[in-house]
Amino acid sequence: MAGYAHPEVLVETEWVSQHLNDPRVKLVEVDVDTAAYEQGHAPGAVGWNWTNQTQDTVRRDILNKEQLEKLLSQSGISNDSTIVLYGDNNNWFAAYAFWLLKIYGHQDVRLMNGGRKKWLEEKRPTATEVAKLQPASYRAKSPDLSLRASWQYVHDGLGKASRALVDVRSPAEFKGEILAPPGLLETAQRPGHIPGAASIPWSQAVKEDATFKSADELKQLYGAKGITPEKDVVAYCRIGERSSHTWFVLKHLLGYEKVRNYDGSWTEWGSMVGMPIEKP
Repeated sequence: MAGYAHPEVLVETEWVSQHLNDPRVKLVEVDVDTAAYEQGHAPGAVGWNWTNQTQDTVRRDILNKEQLEKLLSQSGISNDSTIVLYGDNNNWFAAYAFWLLKIYGHQDVRLMNGGRKKWLEEKRPTATEVAKLQPASYRAKSPDLSLRASWQYVHDGLGKASRALVDVRSPAEFKGEILAPPGLLETAQRPGHIPGAASIPWSQAVKEDATFKSADELKQLYGAKGITPEKDVVAYCRIGERSSHTWFVLKHLLGYEKVRNYDGSWTEWGSMVGMPIEKP
């Protein structure tokens, strides 16, 4: 598929359409706007609310092992299920769920290329009723924290030639002209970006229909800004969802071995006392 390093992690809408009745395939729509799921979703898809189901809102942290096991078990997902994720906002939140599932070691998890947008544009079948679920028993592995960057990890790598930072926010956020995209509430105390970060907005990795660009196009996009496979790469945004999209591109489509998602992102970094920031 377009020369990707790991094409198995990406499925097309046609593949999903052909597997809607496959009991081994568990389709999950992950949205920040859960009204979208209620208005119509792929038949049989489970709906996850990114805000309060895929993260711990009290700790402002990823789900712990027990919380993830509970979510998957209640969603009818077992360890041998093929999980196919898709969602709104060009798969931002689906990519976050993909990253979370990989942290806890789920073997077969995939993204639907183009997400909710492409499914609807192609006039694929939709349903409004909530999927009827048969609870399962899920056991997660211990978390693989090599996929996640803490603020300390990012801070310790500043100025090192072996490290690379990708700021996937909009140019206006990177430049410090705005704190967050219009209408979004989670903000930091200060605008700007982490010193040394390359500005490569997440949107440059996708085409108009929300599907990913070819491997050659993606290699050129990131390589031209010094984001190359031999480096330890960290992607960040504002709250960690757009950066998980870029993490997916670098780790799974291009095959970079050392890529982390900094999910604390700018809301954490830009609010911490004494943290270095840059503005053009």
